[in-house]
Amino acid sequence: MSQPWDYIAKIVSLGDSGSGKSSLTVRLCEGRFSPHHDVTIGVEFGSRIVPVGPPASLALNINNPSKSASASNPDSLPPPPTRQPPQKHMKLSLWDTAGQETYKSITRSYFRGASGALLVFDITRRSTFLNATSWLHDLRQIAEEGIVIVLVGNKSDLAPASTVTGAGREEQNKRQVTKEEAEEWCRQNNVMQYVETSAKSGEGVERAFLEVAERIYQNIEAGRYDLNDRRSGVKGPGAGGGNTARTVNLGMNDAAAAGRRGQAAGGCC
Repeated sequence: MSQPWDYIAKIVSLGDSGSGKSSLTVRLCEGRFSPHHDVTIGVEFGSRIVPVGPPASLALNINNPSKSASASNPDSLPPPPTRQPPQKHMKLSLWDTAGQETYKSITRSYFRGASGALLVFDITRRSTFLNATSWLHDLRQIAEEGIVIVLVGNKSDLAPASTVTGAGREEQNKRQVTKEEAEEWCRQNNVMQYVETSAKSGEGVERAFLEVAERIYQNIEAGRYDLNDRRSGVKGPGAGGGNTARTVNLGMNDAAAAGRRGQAAGGCC
C-alpha cells in the first residue's frame, strides 16, 4: 500500500552538465549511487514522499521559528511543549533537467510551473559555480515568482575535511569553491540556502531536498499557492486522482512518456 501524501510539488534541478544532478535524484529516489550515468537529454523524472512541518521539521531544525528566535535572543526561554499536529507529507515530483548547452532551449521550458529548484554545481569545478548565475537568471525569467531555490554544492566527498584516511593514505582535496564563497553568492542573489552534498556517500542529499520541501510547505501554510489551479506547481489532496495514488520512485530511464502525458494534460507534476 502506498504512503499517503497531503501535497504534491514540482521541483526542478538545474545546472551545468556533469555537476551530479541526476546522481542526486537517483540517490534520493532509489538510495543508490552509480558512478556512470548517461547524459540527460531533455528531462528525466523521479518522485519521493517526504515529511513536512512539525514534528519532523523541528527535529531536523529546518525552518524552525523557535531556533531563529533563540539565536536572536539567547536569553529567551523556549516555548512550553505543545501537542504536535499530525505529520504532513509532501510528494516531490522531481524534474532533472539537462545541463548541456545543446538542450538549453528545451530545458528552460520545464522550469514553468515549478515551485522549487535545486541549483547544482560541482565544488571541484569552479566554472560550474560561475555558471550558476546564468542558470539562476534563466530560472527566474520563466518560473513562477517566489520559487524556492537552494544552491547545492555537490561532490563534497572529493573535498575531505582530513586529507589522511584511516589507512594512512593521503587524499587530495579537489575543492575549488569554498563554502564562504557559495554562501556569499546566495546572499547576493537572494537564494534561500546553500547545502553541500555528496551523491556518492549520500551526505546532505536528503537535507537539500527537505530544505526546499519545507519552505514550500511554509508557503502553503501562508496561503501563497492556489492548490486548485492545475497550472500551479503545488497541489493539494485530490490532485491527480487522490492522495493515495500509487507512489513510484521513478528511475532515470523511466517516465519520459509519462512526463509528456502530464504536460499534455496541463498538469505540473
